[in-house]
Amino acid sequence: MDTVDSMDKIKNHFEEEAAQYDGIIKNLIPYYYQMVEAIVNTLPFSRSEDFEVIDLGCGTGTISRAVKDAYPKAKITCVDISGKMLQIAAGKLNDVQDAIYINSDFYEFNFGRKYDVVVSSLALHHLVTNEDKLDFYRKIYSSLNTGGIFINADVVLASTEILQECFMEQWKNFMCINVPMDEVESKWIQTYYDEDRPVSMMEHFDMLKDAGFETMDVVWKYYNFAVYMAVK
Repeated sequence: MDTVDSMDKIKNHFEEEAAQYDGIIKNLIPYYYQMVEAIVNTLPFSRSEDFEVIDLGCGTGTISRAVKDAYPKAKITCVDISGKMLQIAAGKLNDVQDAIYINSDFYEFNFGRKYDVVVSSLALHHLVTNEDKLDFYRKIYSSLNTGGIFINADVVLASTEILQECFMEQWKNFMCINVPMDEVESKWIQTYYDEDRPVSMMEHFDMLKDAGFETMDVVWKYYNFAVYMAVK
């Protein structure tokens, strides 16, 4: 499947599931709200500061809402491939008069300006190749003001096959608390293999370094899900 077909499939997937997305995330992603909390807590600002945030693959606006609640003066820009997701995000941020919403995939999107914070959640793994990921990291680096921070919450691979088997087993165990095993195997694991292109944490750090970042760290991790950051 080429990049265009892959992005079309992902867009259709998210358009169809937009209304149920928050419930799906809660059932499929271990400790998702801890991931959100880790993103918000990592932002190096006081509650009274003004700063500009862009949320890449904003989905239903959960990250942007959490950032705005913690930092009332933050200016929010939301980007998503799904128009329906953006509509739900706008509903969550209906009290935020200056929020900006951009309907675009990551391949077509150009930042066009600089930000203090770039955040993303469960989105960058859809970039198909490592070259695509590195190119996008370079765009993120260029879009940040000096001292700006990039924070990403995403699915990652293990560094060995045996550890990856452990990661997948623990993920399935979590999903099966909320979802029947046959649905986990036939739908969600299959979707993961069809649509997701994760890489290991070490590979992410190598690409971030190649993109120009020098300071980076893992903020939170649970098996195959991680929150990591890099500072320009």
